Amino acid sequence: MKNSTLVAFAAILAIALFIAGCITPSPPAENRVSLIQARGTGPMPTLLGTGQIDAYIAWQPTPEVAPLAGIGKVLLYSGDLPPEGKWKNHPCCVLSARQDTIAEQPDLVNAISALTILSTRYVTEHPDESAEIVADWLAGKGNFTYGNVSVSSVDVLKQAFPTVKFVNEPTGPWINGNIEFVHALRELGVLTGSLANTTDEETIAILFDTGPYYQAKAMIESGTIITPPSSGKEIGIGYLNSDHDAALFVAVKNWQYFNDNYGIALKPVDRTTSKPEKAELIVNGQKIANVRLVPGDAGPQLMQLASTNAIQMAYVGNPPVIAAADKGTPIKIVLAINTEGSGVVVSKESPATDWKSFVDWAKARSAAGKPLVIAAPGKGSIQDVMIRYSLEESDLSIIEE
Repeated sequence: MKNSTLVAFAAILAIALFIAGCITPSPPAENRVSLIQARGTGPMPTLLGTGQIDAYIAWQPTPEVAPLAGIGKVLLYSGDLPPEGKWKNHPCCVLSARQDTIAEQPDLVNAISALTILSTRYVTEHPDESAEIVADWLAGKGNFTYGNVSVSSVDVLKQAFPTVKFVNEPTGPWINGNIEFVHALRELGVLTGSLANTTDEETIAILFDTGPYYQAKAMIESGTIITPPSSGKEIGIGYLNSDHDAALFVAVKNWQYFNDNYGIALKPVDRTTSKPEKAELIVNGQKIANVRLVPGDAGPQLMQLASTNAIQMAYVGNPPVIAAADKGTPIKIVLAINTEGSGVVVSKESPATDWKSFVDWAKARSAAGKPLVIAAPGKGSIQDVMIRYSLEESDLSIIEE
């Protein structure tokens, strides 16, 4: 009698704990995938080519490496991720700036915004030349090499460029697209601070300061860039090693063109190197500031630098800015850099040809006890957010590694 009472009590306790959420049921075995963080996109082709992962999601140009190297295929581009239509023309990289920099050096932020707009125009009007400039920045126009994987950087960039939409204007639909990322980050449990429960209007007030964009646009239309006061402080500008940041690379590499035609330039201190680390901001013939160009493996890393004021501006994906603002980093989105421009890549042996067959493949592998291993560039990156959302939307549970 005593034993039966204990068994009954244990059963009741287990049910109570389950209802209270203390015991979480395991997801169905057939619905599991493994998601790993690759600390940027650099390791991904090697991991795929050596069979350590089955798929990856990355910003361009890394998706185009796989088919050109013969190690994989692009399953789909980010605008086509499920649910259908949600990610079409999705915001991607943005120009961000610390609030104190905007407040204390508004003309400097406006000038860099103007140069970004002018350079973006150049990129869209000269895509092949711009692709070669980016290839030079990222690989000295040589090959992208990842272990035994090697492929022409120029070929990769020319194939990648058409999948990236270079835009700057912070339109209403574009701002709403950023708000969609806020909603997605909430659903994924990433936002726990100042953006956890805001209205859309409150979110916009926290995230955006589009004043520099409109000031920059007005200067360009008037034909005169206002000369900022000279700064005794070095300005740190972060960026990612991606063709999404083509506007920055073209501005630096073609500095003479922008100086001669618009009176503004980011002049590299060492013009012999493929990837300059230092530049001078020149406006109307005057040196305004020393600029340090800081590469990052992924957006969250750049936002960590911004949080400590190690950099003051950054070309970076929007989810890292959103997550940083949520945690209290005094950062604002100033203007757009591009929309879309990422892709999901699967191994060449994969039977998947579209998202539905990818989900079927994932479920079959999981049921066999070998869940698919998918790599993302870093937790909280735009690609990480999209793939998590799409996997969960497709009834696939994520194992973190």
